[in-house]
Amino acid sequence: MKSTVLIGLGNLLMSDEGVGVHVVHALLNSGRLPADVVALDLGPGGLTVLHAMTGFARAIFIDCAFMNLPAGEWRQFQPEAARTVKVRGRQSLHEGDLMEILDLATGLNRLPNEVVIFGIQPASVEPGERLTAALQNKMGEYQTAILQEVGSA
Repeated sequence: MKSTVLIGLGNLLMSDEGVGVHVVHALLNSGRLPADVVALDLGPGGLTVLHAMTGFARAIFIDCAFMNLPAGEWRQFQPEAARTVKVRGRQSLHEGDLMEILDLATGLNRLPNEVVIFGIQPASVEPGERLTAALQNKMGEYQTAILQEVGSA
């Protein structure tokens, strides 16, 4: 049985905003993920995230996060240590705020027992299909940290 879901989030058309998706694809291509881990590219997220994590004991999210750190730096944290800074005027099935989705999952009793977020400080979230050099140069570091978290390093 698969016990962990690894979810990459981000918009691939907004440069470093897509880092979570890039990292998940790199991990899938590496062939180094343990058999009990399901890795998903959920793009910009939305309510799909709620359904994707249901039934797993652990959910690990990879996403860009504004943390006032140098570009490319990352932190691993629990949801309680984060707060949202997004301002949205309406709900959308195709775009979502991870913290709001986790709150909704809690209210619906669908939150996994363990939730870990790997936040990566972007250099740019301007239109563009590639990661900036600051993040691209650390892709190996991100993968190693996540593989350690899932017990495959």
